[in-house]
Amino acid sequence: MIFSRRRFLHGAAMMPLCATAGFAQMSDVWSVDQVQAALAADEIRVIDVRRPEEWAQTGVAKGAWPLDMTSADFSKKIFLARDLAQGRPIALICRTANRTGFLMQQIRKAGIQGFVDTQGGMVGKGDIKGWIESDLPIVSAQEALANLPDALR
Repeated sequence: MIFSRRRFLHGAAMMPLCATAGFAQMSDVWSVDQVQAALAADEIRVIDVRRPEEWAQTGVAKGAWPLDMTSADFSKKIFLARDLAQGRPIALICRTANRTGFLMQQIRKAGIQGFVDTQGGMVGKGDIKGWIESDLPIVSAQEALANLPDALR
């Protein structure tokens, strides 16, 4: 096979068209659009790790389970949520992805699988758009808490 500039440029131009959800999901950091698409397809569960006052202020991603990471039983609940997800990955989301970035560092260190970080979080960070700025579906904190599985209450 002869390498040519034209062949290279054609191949490079086709790469974005070949990127499937499966390819994007090899990483443990997903964009808000990837998380929302997987959530809408029932291929993932989402945990909003922010505090209750933050959920009240901005709302919660539609379909996310609000679990306050500062609560004493958070570590128990996050693994219970993973069990309830029945093999689906758990996407963690916070305000800007700082807290979830920290959680993901700990999860990686422990060699735990099944979790992903939502890049940009709810409000975004720098040039990275968050859930809200991306105009993705949001529900009130009350609605999100009402939809929380009984085992996570």
